[in-house]
Amino acid sequence: MRSRNTRRGMAVAAVLVSGGLILAGCGGDDSEGGGKASGTSPGKDKAECAQLTQFGDLTGKKVSIYTSIVAPEDQPYKDSFKLFTECTGAEVAYEGSKEFEAQLVVRVKSGNPPDIAFVPQPGLLKTLVEDTGKVKEAPKTVSDNVDEFYGPDWKKYGTVDGKFYAPPLTANVKSFVWYSPKMFKEKGWEIPKTWADMLTLSDTIAASGIKPWCAGIGSGEATGWPATDWLEDVLLRDAGPDVYDKWVNHEIPFNDPAVVKALDTVGGILKNDDYVNGGFGDSKSIASTEFTDAGLPILKGKCALHRQASFYAANWPKGTDVSENGDAYAFYLPPISADFGNPVLGGGEFVTAFSDKIETQALMTYISGGEWVNEKGKATKNGGFVSANKNLDIANVASPIDKTSVEILQNPDAVFRFDGSDLMPGAVGAGSFWKEMTAWIGENQSTEKTLDNIEKSWP
Repeated sequence: MRSRNTRRGMAVAAVLVSGGLILAGCGGDDSEGGGKASGTSPGKDKAECAQLTQFGDLTGKKVSIYTSIVAPEDQPYKDSFKLFTECTGAEVAYEGSKEFEAQLVVRVKSGNPPDIAFVPQPGLLKTLVEDTGKVKEAPKTVSDNVDEFYGPDWKKYGTVDGKFYAPPLTANVKSFVWYSPKMFKEKGWEIPKTWADMLTLSDTIAASGIKPWCAGIGSGEATGWPATDWLEDVLLRDAGPDVYDKWVNHEIPFNDPAVVKALDTVGGILKNDDYVNGGFGDSKSIASTEFTDAGLPILKGKCALHRQASFYAANWPKGTDVSENGDAYAFYLPPISADFGNPVLGGGEFVTAFSDKIETQALMTYISGGEWVNEKGKATKNGGFVSANKNLDIANVASPIDKTSVEILQNPDAVFRFDGSDLMPGAVGAGSFWKEMTAWIGENQSTEKTLDNIEKSWP
């Protein structure tokens, strides 16, 4: 039985009463959290704490965060919350898990939710809102921050049935191919400008005795998602953004002929044993190879190309020279049709609250504002952090790939589309789509059966 959250949360309101600042909770009473600001904020004299002083002194309080972001990507997040503690006195308890997608729903329904979760799919956010009734609407401070620092599409991604719940956390650009500039220079290979050029390059690399591509779709409970990105990127390039939007919204069936063609195009690479899977085995090995490890054979010369998002920068071993002339870098995944320009696929995480305690509201406000993104950028010293927040100073972004990604996201004229599986209903986008793409690779399941099965699963 599906339940709905019919309680409309109250916006955070700051009012002066007898000279004191009072914060109204976003939908709960004092016993559930909410509460009033009290005491003097530890950050009252710091400019970077200006937005947080309204929450008073939160010393001794703790906010729990549950997320899919694990080592080595977790430490910069932990470091980025130090300013929050300095400003408010509250501590942040960070917990990362590879079983996040499956366990979050279990924890929420069993009455043991975290205060905050970093939700990587708007589809999962919708499921949490509709099926648990436990997600709290974002307070006014958060809503106002998103209006100020993000484009309107980003607020739409965090909205369910006209109510705004989840501000953006981070973003990523997925349309990249990682390679070794040193290897390319040594071999005399050039970065391809079109899809046809990329296939010609793949043939050249294969003829040299090196497998051109390495890939992996393993990701714990979320195994399969990297393969969905391949399909989305190709559909966007081959059929165009209008068809892509109709497919995401199920205005055309999941197994539409345009999607069949796109998946067969992906199969021309991922199911081609002459092309894959450098350093791991044949094409079926892609299903059992962790995505975090998948690109590493490039450093040993066992493969040359790895399609993965901007955040993959964080997965290269310590000491890897990630630069235009270094051990690893990335180029834009080339277009297929000149009719659709150079489209960009991307994604992001969203901050979802299951508590309306004053300290939770404060942390949501901090993350959604203009300070956290710069703290996170400075803390991510090895690269791998991108945000669409307009207040992010590009000087605080570590790698050239990240800087390019930020420029793309902040460009209002870019043809950008959010990851399709992240926008679909959770049962599809974080369920059958992952599962069937894994079978398509690991069991050599046919394109038709794969897409038919996903279409049948659409709620």
